[in-house]
Amino acid sequence: MPTDPRVRRATADDAAAAARLMHDFSTAYDEGIDGVEILERRYRDQLQSGDLFVLIGGRGPDGFAQVRLKGQIYSDALDACLEELFVYPDKRGQGLGRALLEGAMQEARERGADHIDLGTSEDDTQARGLYESMGFTNREGNPDGPVMLYYERDLD
Repeated sequence: MPTDPRVRRATADDAAAAARLMHDFSTAYDEGIDGVEILERRYRDQLQSGDLFVLIGGRGPDGFAQVRLKGQIYSDALDACLEELFVYPDKRGQGLGRALLEGAMQEARERGADHIDLGTSEDDTQARGLYESMGFTNREGNPDGPVMLYYERDLD
C-alpha cells in the first residue's frame, strides 16, 4: 500500500477515473486510443483480475501509475512492468510523479515482484531524470551488461 497520502490503489470502482487519466495521457501525446467508455470497461475487468494495478494520485485525480504483473518461468517472483506513469502538466514539479513511482514499486514488491522495468522515449528528459534519480538504470549506458533494445510490431 502506498505510504504517500496523495496516492491510493485504484479499485474496480475507480475504473472511470483511470480511463479518463489514460485517455488524457494518450491524447496529450497524440496517440490514438479508444473512448473513455471502452477504456472504463477494460479497466474494470483488468483491475478485478489482479494482473494489473493502478495507483491514482492527487485530488483531481491528477496522475496515475499503471503496472502489469506476470509470472516467470525461471523464478517464483513476478515480473512487474510500469506501463504508464502520468501527471497532468500543471500538477508536475510537486513530487506526485515520484510518489506514484515509489508507490508502484512498493505495491509490486508486496505482490511478489523482484524487479520492475519500464520504457520511455529518449526525448522525455523529465521522466528519465525521475527514473534515474530513483535508481533505474538505462541498460544502454550500463557497462556491466548488454545494450537492451525494445522492439514492437503490429499483429494485424
